[in-house]
Amino acid sequence: MPKLKTKSGVKKRFKMTATGKIKAGVAGKRHRLISHNAKYIRSNRGTKVLAECDAKTVKQWAPYGLK
Repeated sequence: MPKLKTKSGVKKRFKMTATGKIKAGVAGKRHRLISHNAKYIRSNRGTKVLAECDAKTVKQWAPYGLK
């Protein structure tokens, strides 16, 4: 069997936790922040753990896991 390739976008955008969950940066933090209130900006600081339905898709795109 040939080796499976990891999608290059997944390598750049996601990390895996020690328990196997997928971490990702939060959307909506790049530009047009003046239209968001301070609570929205604070609550979306850092990274979040993806929902299980989304994590399932990301794991298919990274067949050998992520560092």
